[in-house]
Amino acid sequence: MSEKKEPGVWDGFKAFLMRGNVVDLAVAVVIGAAFTNIVNAVVKGIINPLVGAIGTKNLDHYSSCLSSSCEGEQGIQILWGSVLGAALSFVITAAVVYFLMVLPMAKYLARVEARRKAKEGAHEVIEVTELEVLKEIRDELVAQRGPARDQP
Repeated sequence: MSEKKEPGVWDGFKAFLMRGNVVDLAVAVVIGAAFTNIVNAVVKGIINPLVGAIGTKNLDHYSSCLSSSCEGEQGIQILWGSVLGAALSFVITAAVVYFLMVLPMAKYLARVEARRKAKEGAHEVIEVTELEVLKEIRDELVAQRGPARDQP
């Protein structure tokens, strides 16, 4: 009896690395890191000044005090401004990513898909037309040959 050898740890690791989704994930992380600089520049250079024109650029100083005295490091402070700033930063970043990357890419892919379907539709029409012509030729040949077969 031959006994099958189980794959070793190294073979399993190589198989894991060679799977497509691992490579796709690595590419996505690298592209995401590069794209982070673009998003941060748009938020810092355009969005934050617009928000700063309406209110303040830095929300970190807004807080509430839960104890009787909150001078310096004493007392219990709720830094709700930091939380609000982080939430706004997330929403702004998500909006920039959606409107500058996701939406245009979705529209582009929809156009490409529509072109592909239109090309396939035209190809099918041509094929159907050729098929109909061939059927007509066959029917003509059968009609021409038909009476000759009936005679003895």
